[in-house]
Amino acid sequence: MEAIITLKVEEQIDVPRLDAFLSAQLADRALSRSRIQKLIDDGKVLVDGKRAKSALKLYGGESIEISVPEAEPLTLKAEDIPLKIIYEDEQLIVINKECGQVVHPGAGVSEGTLVNALLAHCKDSLAGINGSMRPGIVHRLDKDTSGLLVVAKTDQAHLSLSEQISKREAKRVYIALLEGQLPTESGIVDKPIGRHKTDRVKMAIVEDGRTAQTHWQILTHTNRFTLIKASLKTGRTHQIRVHMASLNCPVVGDLVYNRKSTGNESARKKLGLKGHALHAAYLSFRHPATGELLEFEAEPPAEFQKLIESL
Repeated sequence: MEAIITLKVEEQIDVPRLDAFLSAQLADRALSRSRIQKLIDDGKVLVDGKRAKSALKLYGGESIEISVPEAEPLTLKAEDIPLKIIYEDEQLIVINKECGQVVHPGAGVSEGTLVNALLAHCKDSLAGINGSMRPGIVHRLDKDTSGLLVVAKTDQAHLSLSEQISKREAKRVYIALLEGQLPTESGIVDKPIGRHKTDRVKMAIVEDGRTAQTHWQILTHTNRFTLIKASLKTGRTHQIRVHMASLNCPVVGDLVYNRKSTGNESARKKLGLKGHALHAAYLSFRHPATGELLEFEAEPPAEFQKLIESL
């Protein structure tokens, strides 16, 4: 069964794009922007009886029909996997994710993920939030990236946290060890990121990519390595890794974007790393229910810390 929502666009509107209009109109129905985007992509949104794209301009007077499918039943297995819980209440949970753990199931991965662990810990509270394969997930970290990640336990929390990240109100700061030397003490990489033209597994800087901004600041450096603090203004897939590689200073231990001496498994082993040297060290956002500013910090994993000290 599908719920049908009908809307009439007023003659005078402040938001001309379809996706932005729906996000504003459907906020009280706990439909996140990503969920709305998927409904549009799946042809579940009709404007004057026709399928429409997210960027469709609205001029007023249009009739919109949205078909919202029932939440899919969860088919994932709950697994009793230890979690490093930093904070938890009835609305959300903040995790310090370990390096090597996949956040949610995907191609070829159905067990051992953070979602599998969360299903065991949170029981039924995640069901239906953000779809059956990514219940509760608001943002993600790469498998080999460690650090702070917030998960929603209610639709209200998912909507609020997704909006904060989309509007760049939530703050995320990473610690990264780079191979090479940056030209200045701080800077901004402002280069669009999209799928690599020939290798679809990789991301790349492409002219028609999505806007991506990374602010970085050097914490310390040697002749060979540079430790930085990186703040995300956008949250594109592999953003820090792609941006730093574009400056010829790839993340140490990055098997995908590092073409220097530390971008391989043997180098990781020699350096004592389980993954690449990238850690989500700081996270802040407003609580979805109370509006209180919540701030969290997490030290890099022991092997990362040890490597930093040794260098």
